[in-house]
Amino acid sequence: MPDSRPRRHVKLRPGDRVAVVAPSGPVDRDRLEAGCAVLRGLGLDVVLGKHVLDRVNLDHGPAVREDRHRLAGTDADRAADLTDAWCDPSVRAVLCARGGYGATRLLDHLDWAALAAGSGPEPKILHGSSDITALHVAFGARLGVTTSFGPMAAAQIVAAPAADEDGEGAVAGLRAALFGSGTIEAPGTTVVRDGRAEGPLTGGTLSLLTALLGTPHAPPPAAGRIVFLEDVAEEPYRLDRMLTQLLQSGWLDGAAGIALGSFHDCGDPAEAGAVVAARLAPMGVPVLAGLPAGHGPRQLTLELGAPAVLDTGARHLLGGIG
Repeated sequence: MPDSRPRRHVKLRPGDRVAVVAPSGPVDRDRLEAGCAVLRGLGLDVVLGKHVLDRVNLDHGPAVREDRHRLAGTDADRAADLTDAWCDPSVRAVLCARGGYGATRLLDHLDWAALAAGSGPEPKILHGSSDITALHVAFGARLGVTTSFGPMAAAQIVAAPAADEDGEGAVAGLRAALFGSGTIEAPGTTVVRDGRAEGPLTGGTLSLLTALLGTPHAPPPAAGRIVFLEDVAEEPYRLDRMLTQLLQSGWLDGAAGIALGSFHDCGDPAEAGAVVAARLAPMGVPVLAGLPAGHGPRQLTLELGAPAVLDTGARHLLGGIG
């Protein structure tokens, strides 16, 4: 079993090699090229997984729309790309190209002994968000390393480049996370419940966390931890249902605090916010909503598993502390 305090991944330096892989949905070539150009602009040496541009339609029969059941290669090929990149000693970070769905399917195909051996004395970075939450949970629990939740190479970092001109966009957040530590400060946040909390940061995309409950890959209990939650394209009643599942399962028991990111395109924003607040405020711990992380236009990066401080008075989530 890994130590209860995960090993912190090592920050990058200009010239480091990073591998871009696609553990989930199919990748658009133009967006991938644009994202890789951004990464090279940060001074990184970018290599691509063998199957990163593969497209596979799952055979679920003629009644199922093919465009909703595509993955970036077979489960075995996507797992091989991820394993090869993680175990390559020349690669300092494994960056996921995009989310979608399919990452949970990889968990039974990964050679965890090989991945543990490939972690090395100085753990490398696994970076991605959304569907990649499944990999964050598994790598943290099985390998005992911190991971990086943030914008992806063929998705958010090329979606709104103008937002980075003022240093507040996805690229600025990614740069700060990969090359150094930082604080998410957001004066526009909403304090659901006042307070200050310290503990390791856990969580990710709400729908993926609930999908893992009851499986061999379920996230470790959130007791003593600051829980980050966000999601996209989920109606308020579904948010209520998923939060209720986390509460009823006991997963949230003893959590130190709750940090809520964007709930982008989740119906009426006021309704979604009210539903989430109503389910979580009775826990009696600090809750800060509206942090610029997740699927929204501003997407900063979080180090899951690392020590963090949530301070509703200062309106910030501070990570990367000693």
